[in-house]
Amino acid sequence: MSSKPIYELVDELPTNNMTVTTLRALDFVVPGQWENIVGFKNTIIKVTGETDEALIQQIGDRAVWLFNDKSQGYQRALWLYQTIDDADAALATAALANKISGKIPLGGLLNRLTPNSDKAQTLDLALKLVTELVAFCQINGIPGDSIGDFVGALGEYSGESLMRMAALVCIDGLIPLGTDFIKKVESTLGVLSPADLEKNSTFGKIKPLIPGDNTQGQLAFIGESFNSTKSWMSNFVTSKSLTPETLLNRFNSFIDFSENKLDYLAAFLDITTNYFEHTGTQSLARRLIERAVAEI
Repeated sequence: MSSKPIYELVDELPTNNMTVTTLRALDFVVPGQWENIVGFKNTIIKVTGETDEALIQQIGDRAVWLFNDKSQGYQRALWLYQTIDDADAALATAALANKISGKIPLGGLLNRLTPNSDKAQTLDLALKLVTELVAFCQINGIPGDSIGDFVGALGEYSGESLMRMAALVCIDGLIPLGTDFIKKVESTLGVLSPADLEKNSTFGKIKPLIPGDNTQGQLAFIGESFNSTKSWMSNFVTSKSLTPETLLNRFNSFIDFSENKLDYLAAFLDITTNYFEHTGTQSLARRLIERAVAEI
């Protein structure tokens, strides 16, 4: 679990990097929902509208206390957001070293990027979805297998949380897998064995917090979670008229690539962004501040 206090994590959020650039490019999907709020005090002011210094301090202290309380699920939720985004930082750094100005040339990186197979990509999407579900349960103090509560809340998602789900659909669904990504994930999960799941390194990391008595039970839970949220994802794509092509036009403003290299674009975004951790930290800070205010 995090060794850093929550205020430090929020203070250290980047104001501009590849993650922020990518999320800004997706603003058209959920217009005006996401603002890159950075800094703990700044977040308190934005969330509460409070200007009284003493009260801001009081709210901050209470939020920090709540985060530090191990009986609450806040630290576990943050750990999930961080762990699911644990990408290859070395390759990402090398990739971005090429960005002097203008666009990042994806062509020059092709020999160093390894696109996920469809099977690995579908599992990646499913595991991110389960991470969101379990983190939601941890933050709200409800049992980790409360799929119904999560699906109900999904319809009310806004701000950082809605942006995170939009990014999941776009970056981990549409770009690497195409418009029929939901069918692809369904069919992959339908034939996946517990042994296949055990081989996945991401699953190995988050396994301790996924509901289920064993890998077989956890695989069933992952499948059930996906089945319960697929109609939300499908409606989201349809209502926003999203296609890989519409996304390409947005990403082409800062990454130079050709249309037949979508799997490489997906691999590049995977290693250079940590949108789950970034927006997850923001969601968590908001929830802590809202609860602190309610208790004060």
